[in-house]
Amino acid sequence: MASHYEVLGVSRDATGEEIKKAYRKLARKLHPDVNPGDEAADEFKKVSHAYEVLSDPQKRQIYDTTGNENGSANGFGGGGYGGAGFGGFQDIFDTFFGGAGAGAAGPASRMRRGQDALISVGVSLKDAVFGTNTSIELETAVVCERCSGSCCEPGTSPQTCDICRGTGQIQRAVRSILGQVMTTAPCPTCQGFGTVIRNPCNECAGQGRVRSRRSLTLKVPAGVATGTRIQLSGQGEAGVAGGPQGDLYVEIQVAKDPAYVRDGDDLHATLQLPMTAAALGTVLDFETFDGAQPVRIAAGSQSGEVITLKGLGVTHLRSGGRGDVRIHLHVETPTRLDDEQEELLRRLAGLRHEEKPAAKPATAGSGVFSRLRERFGGL
Repeated sequence: MASHYEVLGVSRDATGEEIKKAYRKLARKLHPDVNPGDEAADEFKKVSHAYEVLSDPQKRQIYDTTGNENGSANGFGGGGYGGAGFGGFQDIFDTFFGGAGAGAAGPASRMRRGQDALISVGVSLKDAVFGTNTSIELETAVVCERCSGSCCEPGTSPQTCDICRGTGQIQRAVRSILGQVMTTAPCPTCQGFGTVIRNPCNECAGQGRVRSRRSLTLKVPAGVATGTRIQLSGQGEAGVAGGPQGDLYVEIQVAKDPAYVRDGDDLHATLQLPMTAAALGTVLDFETFDGAQPVRIAAGSQSGEVITLKGLGVTHLRSGGRGDVRIHLHVETPTRLDDEQEELLRRLAGLRHEEKPAAKPATAGSGVFSRLRERFGGL
């Protein structure tokens, strides 16, 4: 005869949780409601009795010591299946009927929260710098105007279910080794709602919502970047049967700008500078998102130098202040010289003794060398 451990398929040193898990797995498989038949019923009795013994620490100790429980010759203990000593009854009830409180909640509500929605909205870099208000359109579920979300034709209302009498549930008796047990399940006629809609709305087919296009104004905060998501609570899809609306999430896509490249909250731009202006120095008006700004070019400026305009970059999204505008100088070498211009440059080269400049590497102190060293990791 198989031991209780063998019946449950566990080892002798199995924990209480392992024993409980093994029992529930077998009980679901062998319960008469699931697996009718005499053989399954006999197996279910064995499994239930084995669990009754091994789940009780005192009975398990006696069984491990004597090979029997409670000193009973037939091995079924004093309580029996119907007695007060049956420790597995509550587990069976919990497993198959959802616990003692199952079915006590009453009828279910038809209302369901609407789904969340996600859309993408494009903005310009300038809009990202300062923020903006923009109008967006979306196709989504909205409350049905004909029935105002009631799901019924105007002038009608849901009727109490004749089968469950408004409880949303039905009970039936199930015969088992425990005796006659009452089970609770949703009413198939009203689907657990307790009411039946006999005249569903012709516009929404009894859903309380329809598909439609609508528009709304979106406030885009200053400092957004591509991938930033804005949550609009209660602006998603309308719920079923007048249920609350879901949320709308708007993902921002910032368009590329022809003049500026964004790096965090800084804006980078390139200033094309004539060789003469770089050599002599000058003051130029440089166009920013805040309007034209005077930029002082120092005499002898070189390509690659950066001029910073403080506080004219992108607004910080979660704090005050703004980033900077960083202007990268690019000195242009003149081309297509006429005779007079070429003669002037040759005279300048002669005055500076640069007719035949020596080809030699830049020194460590030069600006070009320093910039190369920074770019290639200090080598």
